[in-house]
Amino acid sequence: MASRLIQVDDFDLVIFGATGDLARRKILPALFRRHAAGQFPPDARIIGAARSRMDDAAFRDDVAAAIAEFDPPRAQSPELPGFLDRLSYLAIDATGDEGWPELAARMRPGVVQAFYLSVAPSLFGDIARRLADHSIAGPDARIVAEKPFGRDLDTARALNRTLVRHFSEAQIYRIDHYLGKETVQNLMAVRFANMLFEPLWNALYIDHVQITVAETVGVAGRGAYYDHAGAMRDMVQNHLMQLVCLIAMEPPWHFDPDAVRDEKLKVIRALEPVAPPDVVRGQYAAGAAPSYAQDVDNPHSRTESFVALKLRIANWRWQGVPFYLRTGKRLRERSSEIAVVFREPPHSIFDDSAGHKANQLVIRLQPNEGINLKVMIKEPGPGGMRLVEVPLDMSFAEALGPEGADMPDAYERLVTDVIRGNQTLFMRGDEVEAAWAWIDPIIAAWESGTARPEPYQPGSSGPDEALALMHRDGRRWREIRA
Repeated sequence: MASRLIQVDDFDLVIFGATGDLARRKILPALFRRHAAGQFPPDARIIGAARSRMDDAAFRDDVAAAIAEFDPPRAQSPELPGFLDRLSYLAIDATGDEGWPELAARMRPGVVQAFYLSVAPSLFGDIARRLADHSIAGPDARIVAEKPFGRDLDTARALNRTLVRHFSEAQIYRIDHYLGKETVQNLMAVRFANMLFEPLWNALYIDHVQITVAETVGVAGRGAYYDHAGAMRDMVQNHLMQLVCLIAMEPPWHFDPDAVRDEKLKVIRALEPVAPPDVVRGQYAAGAAPSYAQDVDNPHSRTESFVALKLRIANWRWQGVPFYLRTGKRLRERSSEIAVVFREPPHSIFDDSAGHKANQLVIRLQPNEGINLKVMIKEPGPGGMRLVEVPLDMSFAEALGPEGADMPDAYERLVTDVIRGNQTLFMRGDEVEAAWAWIDPIIAAWESGTARPEPYQPGSSGPDEALALMHRDGRRWREIRA
């Protein structure tokens, strides 16, 4: 199945923090892949900006090294020299005046202008103000804000006020790379383009929903940031919250940016407060590798590396349907999935000995993106009616052939959406603030108490208390597997 490639308009893209880890690991390799696919017009330009002093040639060498490190199969691509020719570099002081007049002189009129803030949020305001003061950003310019977008409601509101002082809401792209994943977007297609599912997508037919984002790595190398954030701020407030919204939202009137985001906002505002017994936080202990406390060099840390919680949505569609969320570091496997578990039939015509399990729709986000529907069939062979669960499995790599095995990275989709001016997969300011307003009381309760996170063994499924969260409801977590 060949995908249809639509070239974007001519653009000037400025990446602030172009020598940082995110730019080298994700943004620049993603841009190279879109260039190699032929999606950029001949004159499109990418301007790196950071405090480091280097010339264009040194920056191009650094980008080539980044592609060799983070995308080795493409490091020898014949398209690489052409991509490097698009690049230039400026040393810019985000909090001073150095480099801004030179940047203004480089920007071309009549093309899309985009400014990617791959920097600490504390610099968002300084950069936005100087882009306006030096008349660098035109009225149709786009500004991309990376996470974390605040660390609580007050700081998120302050960031929003800072950005909208210089840019309109229609110009601001708050990025959550989970929304760029092909399977996450397919969740909307599965729900709203198939009559098979939407009539069943409610409390009458769905028993519960599980969302798992498990990682095998610890926080070594990110300790200073992570111990200040924790799993709730780093993962739940943004990534998992967005997945909940896409599962639970009502059908928008149209696949339109504000129509989609209006429905997501309604979900967040309908979330009930979480009772303390419905939240579990954990911290990985020492094993073959150091413990969390050792990784962050803080033996007294009360920051969580694991969170599990049960939430409920106060509306007609989801009344009585629990959503179980969990995410953590140093777990058994690297796996991200959404499992929609349907109710069992109201009456079974088969004997108990036949066996029965509830149908499940499983959306795999990583690894091996795909969709799996578990159904019951008769076990082959004579000797009575015995039921067995089998998957109707659609792996993108298998179903779509070579195109599916080499799907665009989330950043590829999101950066090209910025150039196109499509905000559907980006968070709106009121959406971010609503998420923080729901999360803040949970974090405040932790910080006001003295309880420490529950320890758990690396390579496990998390603390035992997380298992009990579902067991007391008569349910079980799905096994974490790659």
